Amino acid sequence: MEFKPKKTSKLNEKHPTKIKKEKKALSKKGQNRLTFWLFLIPAGLPFIIMVILPFFLGTYYSFTDWAGRPTAGVSWIGLENYSRLLEGPGARHFVFAFTRTFIYAGLNVVLINIVAFMLALLVVNKLKLRNLYRAGFFLPNLIGGLILGYIWQFIYNEALTASGIMESSLIQNGDTALFALLIVVMWQYAGYIMMIYIAALQNVPQDLIEASKIDGASALQRLRHVVFPLITQAFTVAMFLTLTTAFKQFDTVVSLTQGGPATLTPQWLMTFLDIATPRSVQSTQLITNDIYETGYTNKNFALGQAKAIVFFIILGVFALGQVYFSKKREVEL
Repeated sequence: MEFKPKKTSKLNEKHPTKIKKEKKALSKKGQNRLTFWLFLIPAGLPFIIMVILPFFLGTYYSFTDWAGRPTAGVSWIGLENYSRLLEGPGARHFVFAFTRTFIYAGLNVVLINIVAFMLALLVVNKLKLRNLYRAGFFLPNLIGGLILGYIWQFIYNEALTASGIMESSLIQNGDTALFALLIVVMWQYAGYIMMIYIAALQNVPQDLIEASKIDGASALQRLRHVVFPLITQAFTVAMFLTLTTAFKQFDTVVSLTQGGPATLTPQWLMTFLDIATPRSVQSTQLITNDIYETGYTNKNFALGQAKAIVFFIILGVFALGQVYFSKKREVEL
């Protein structure tokens, strides 16, 4: 009988030192994975409890007659709350608030990014006090929205009118109140966006700038054909931040104008909602303020939650769309 040697496994064929190294690598990988989850849990668990779960619970409540009280029963009513957004007595407030939010967000994105980019171009130059200028431009961003609103309320109502610079306060006129709010938010947020552009401008290779100068390119040509293509990622980030912040604007409106002053329903809104007689609407009532008023002031929590879900969907579409087209533009450049 012929003796056949027993086949050894591939693991046994390996050198003992190599086996130890593999076991050590696997052990280290497991430790790294455990460390990852240990660091994630303290931040992830509160996020799940305070954001994810309330979002899904709020989505469910938007299909019910939830009254916001633990003792009150909750009944399923389907899409009734959503149909009331365009047909109920508060439809004109909701539609008007949404349109004002779109106008405000569009102007906010354009103005803040233009001012922030101009400030960034200014302070990246070799100025004697450029660090002081950077700190000064960024400082308004450290002021809370509520405090900022009260400060500018005093400026509009007292300082500018008492000194004779303005005959009447901008925030007391329904035609100018939204633009007064834009000035305040631009003053607060432009310095923050400026820092993003500064970081991008400082990473532009100087040899390309020098080469364009040698070729005879003007300052505007260098800005358009050299600088802009190299900082497109900064534009993507800055536009995303300004867009989402503008849509979610709440605290500054509360302290500056309280949503007012009141004005009459525009003609286009009367036609859209088939309203014959003009009624009162709030000139600076943005969608976030309308949701708050519906839920907490009028105690209609289910309808307010339905408005919040619609707002979330529209904001998500606009934000993701902006990022998509901006990223596409980056590839083209």
